[in-house]
Amino acid sequence: MSTPPLTYGRYLQIEALLKLQQPLSDGPEHDETLFIIIHQVYELWFKQLLHELDALNAALDAARTMAALATLKRMLTILKTLVAQVDVLETMTPLSFNAFRARLDASSGFQSAQFRLLEFRLGHKRPGMLTHYGEDGAAGAQLDAALRAPALYDHLLGYLHAQGHAVPPSLLSRDFCQPYAGSSAMQDLLVSLYRHDDPAAQVCERLVDLDEGLQEWRYRHVKMVERTIGSKPGTGGSSGVEYLRATLFQPLFPDLWAIRARL
Repeated sequence: MSTPPLTYGRYLQIEALLKLQQPLSDGPEHDETLFIIIHQVYELWFKQLLHELDALNAALDAARTMAALATLKRMLTILKTLVAQVDVLETMTPLSFNAFRARLDASSGFQSAQFRLLEFRLGHKRPGMLTHYGEDGAAGAQLDAALRAPALYDHLLGYLHAQGHAVPPSLLSRDFCQPYAGSSAMQDLLVSLYRHDDPAAQVCERLVDLDEGLQEWRYRHVKMVERTIGSKPGTGGSSGVEYLRATLFQPLFPDLWAIRARL
């Protein structure tokens, strides 16, 4: 018996995909479908960003500058798409969201294990966050591994070291569980690098773009939540806007921002 030819629907598992949107409100409320789809799409983009981050780290470890730049360009484009999705979500009014908000119960975007994993791998490491995933063994294990592993900036330091730059040895062997706080010696090195090693400087600048892009998404997300629920507590018991505001303006790569005034 011959195997039927592969179709678009079977390849992308469209039938299963379109069954994943299951509103819980009575009716259901019109905007709940939008809310579900937007957040499911976010999770798919987070998955892709993690996939690209694997490729970026591998390119940096192998000192493949052009491959690293190409991967960073894709990641930056994805971040712009994440920001644009906020525009769609903001078409939902506070009244329409509140019509089904109570159905969310204890669920919250705060619980997104993939976004937390992305944060850890980009360098925004907070060991205390592991306590929120105690009941999810797989997610907890992934986050624990990411906490202990080198973050993106550590891969950059290794890349620069392989290019012959005198990266301080203490930075190459630092405790990866801790967020990177910056180094005056590394900043001195970067100022010289920007003036004499254009390819490496381009990689550094794309990391600044990445940092700025993530901060832009955080800001748009905060304002979207604020205009939708105001000062109300977030779902799942989070503090809502208050918590989200605390995540703003925390650079992932402090050295790359610190040198701006010296270039």
